[in-house]
Amino acid sequence: MLEHGGRLRAAARQYGIAIEAWVDLSTGINPCGWPVPPLPAALWQRLPEDDDGLIEAATDYYGSAHMLAVAGSQAAIQTLPAVLPGTSVAILAPTYAEHPHAWRGCRPRVLGASEVDAAAGNVDVLVVVNPNNPTGTVFERNRVLAWLARQQARGGWLVVDEAFMDCTPAHSIADHGGTAGLVVLRSLGKFFGLAGARVGFILAPLQLRLALAERLGPWALSGPAREVARLALADRAWQETSRHQLAAAGERLHAMLQHRLGGNWTGTALFRWQQRHDAAAVHEALARQGILVRLFAENPALRFGLPADEHAWQRLDDALRTIASLTHHNSPSVP
Repeated sequence: MLEHGGRLRAAARQYGIAIEAWVDLSTGINPCGWPVPPLPAALWQRLPEDDDGLIEAATDYYGSAHMLAVAGSQAAIQTLPAVLPGTSVAILAPTYAEHPHAWRGCRPRVLGASEVDAAAGNVDVLVVVNPNNPTGTVFERNRVLAWLARQQARGGWLVVDEAFMDCTPAHSIADHGGTAGLVVLRSLGKFFGLAGARVGFILAPLQLRLALAERLGPWALSGPAREVARLALADRAWQETSRHQLAAAGERLHAMLQHRLGGNWTGTALFRWQQRHDAAAVHEALARQGILVRLFAENPALRFGLPADEHAWQRLDDALRTIASLTHHNSPSVP
C-alpha cells in the first residue's frame, strides 16, 4: 500500500498535537469544496440506480456521454492494467505514484515531460497525468491529441488522468471520450473538494467500459455519492466562481512560498511543488507547528495545498517565517 497525503490522524499522534489544531495542506484538495446540502433519507435506504440523472449531468459537464461512473480515479487506475492490451508501457514521471504501481507488472518505462513526444506511437500504453501531480506540468490539448493520433496509428492506448483538470478545462480532451485508443480519467475529489465521496469517471470506448464494469461489479457508487455528484456537476455558478477563487489562491500561495522559502515553485491552482535538498527538515519544522504538507522522500520535494481560511493562511505564513533561517543554509535545488 502506497503512502499518500491526508494522513492527519497519524500526524496528530506522532507530534502530539490535537487533530483540530492542524492546518492540513497535504492533499491538493480544494479546502472550500462544493457545499453538500442535506440529502433525502430515501437515498440511504435504496440501492443506487443508474438512471438517476448522474450520467446526464456528467455528460453535460465533460462533453461526452461515453463514460462509466466509478469509486474515484483509484478504482480505474487499479483495474486498467487488467483490461488494456499491450506489454510495453511508458509513464510520465514524477507523477501520481499509483500509476506506476498499478503497471509494475509490465515494468513500465519512466519518462520525463520532454520525452513524452518521442514515446507516443512507440509503446502499447502511454500514461500521462495532465496537469501532472505533483509537478503541475500542463500539456496543451493539441499536443495530447497528437499523442493520441500516434497511439491510434500503432493500435495502442493513451491514458490521460485529468484529476486536476477542472481548474483549466480548456486543456481537457474529455470531450473526445469514447474515441478509439483513448482513456480519460476524471474525479470529483480535487476541484469539487469531494474526495470522501469517492466519485470518478472513466471516459473510454464501449467495449473497454463493459470490461471494466464487469470487473468492478454492481453499485460501484453509493446512492448518496451519486446524488451529491449529480448536483455538483450541474452547479455551473459555483464552478465558475471557484475557478476564479482558486486561481487567485494559487497565486497567493506561490508568492508566499517564493518569498519565504525561495527557489523555483511549480504547480496548479490547487497546490505548489518544489524539489529541495532540505525538504524533510522543512516538513518536520512545519509539522512541529501543526502545519502538515506533503513530503516526497525519493528525490526530496514538498507539495503545499491551499489553506482553507485567513486564519490558516496566517498560520502558514507565521510558520514559514520561523524556518527562514533554515532555508538560508540549505538552498533548494531547481526542478
